[in-house]
Amino acid sequence: MTELLFRDDPYTKDCEATVTAVNDRGGIELDRTVFYPTGGGQPGDTGVLRLADGSEITVATTVKGEGPDAVIHVAAEGQDLPTVGTSVTAAIDWDVRHRLMRIHTCLHLLSSVVEYPVTGGQISDGKGRLDFDMPEMTVEKEAITARLNELIEQGHPVSVGWISDDELAAQPDLVKTMSVKPPMGQGRVRLIDVDGCDLQPCGGTHVANTSEIGEVRVRKIEKKGRQNRRISIEFSE
Repeated sequence: MTELLFRDDPYTKDCEATVTAVNDRGGIELDRTVFYPTGGGQPGDTGVLRLADGSEITVATTVKGEGPDAVIHVAAEGQDLPTVGTSVTAAIDWDVRHRLMRIHTCLHLLSSVVEYPVTGGQISDGKGRLDFDMPEMTVEKEAITARLNELIEQGHPVSVGWISDDELAAQPDLVKTMSVKPPMGQGRVRLIDVDGCDLQPCGGTHVANTSEIGEVRVRKIEKKGRQNRRISIEFSE
């Protein structure tokens, strides 16, 4: 099991860690990490594992391993892998991570602006999208863009909390996603609270205040089925 530092503080850019396992596919496990693994529509972090002699192992992506808190740092091909017990400094590509945090938080705002069940979503560097169970095209790009930027500029605080499995089961409306259910069975579920805007289970990384997102725009709205509408957003800069 890995100590997930990003879970409580997504602004931590690096940490000291010890290699606990290495597999023959270039996967490296650490006793603690700042690297977020692919999940919930958010891609895994990239970065480096820095050794004591100054050499670096490039992490091409990060994925979930076996078990609830297992994280696999996937080394880029052609590199020498560390041995178990090696001390490293794990450092994420912060610029990319921060853009992902901004987009992820903005998608929470989008889910509050467009009041339909969410059927899917994806986050990438500088852009993202949500799919909605929307039988008719009842929204407009300009109106959604204006409302998103209004909420961003208002500077709503974003905080992390927890809810028990039983409490979540008693409040099913907290779960907006139809296709992906929050992980249960460990006794508690992580909640992201965008103050006054949105509250829902989420394991991803987010900014501390909506003002940090920056100006965005709705790139396009697409029909993806009889009752499915895809709304894509991106940074305006």
